[in-house]
Amino acid sequence: MQKVMGIGGLFFRSEDPERLAKWYEENLGISLVPTSYEEEPWQQDAGPTVFAPFAKDTTYFGKPDQAWMVNFRVADLKAMVAQLEVAGIAVGDPESHPNGDFARLHDPDGNPIELWEPKEPE
Repeated sequence: MQKVMGIGGLFFRSEDPERLAKWYEENLGISLVPTSYEEEPWQQDAGPTVFAPFAKDTTYFGKPDQAWMVNFRVADLKAMVAQLEVAGIAVGDPESHPNGDFARLHDPDGNPIELWEPKEPE
């Protein structure tokens, strides 16, 4: 059976896509979409990716009408949270779980973002 190799893109709507793309670039380091085939797109580091459909009535994403949430792996959650807070971005209190540490925030459009610093299994 052929299998996909990974996520090739995440596409979603925004009232102001240029502003939102710039916010992701400035605050999370995600490069803007290339405007030519000569430019390189954002490259993510290899690592685990969880692909998990949730029940339609989940409260995990926040707003009941929110259909998706993105989870980004980070190398140093404390440093990332500090960086975001310096930029005036509210971040929820980090939580520690056996598989890593997590923190939540929202982009300017109100989309939920989860940051994850994975832990090696013990």
